Amino acid sequence: MAFLKNRISVPLVGSVIVLGIIGIIGAFAGDPIGFLKNIVVFALVGLAIYFVFRLIRRSNPRNKEQQAFIKAAKKSKKRLQTKGGEQSTKSSSFGSLTSLKKSKTKKKSPVHLTVIDGKKGKKKNRASL
Repeated sequence: MAFLKNRISVPLVGSVIVLGIIGIIGAFAGDPIGFLKNIVVFALVGLAIYFVFRLIRRSNPRNKEQQAFIKAAKKSKKRLQTKGGEQSTKSSSFGSLTSLKKSKTKKKSPVHLTVIDGKKGKKKNRASL
């Protein structure tokens, strides 16, 4: 907070905060039900704006592609780091037990590919021509 470094702004900010607290207490003392209604309406409008903003931001196709690229880059970086880590543990004769356990117990994400069985094993009967 750079503005608090100035000695003049500290009392100014403090007085604004104190006046705000006095105003909130005065509004609550004058009409408590109206004050609570205003708070509820303000919160509902804020939530509506927040959800609309999230909906707009999520529907952007570039954002989805960017997230997929970032995820793939992180996976690639982890894969390269684990390959480098395995080489260093293999080269050293005394690898720590915890590093070996971590590399073996690490689960890979499931690959969403299906195998399509074709007629690869059968050879064409070319003599029937």
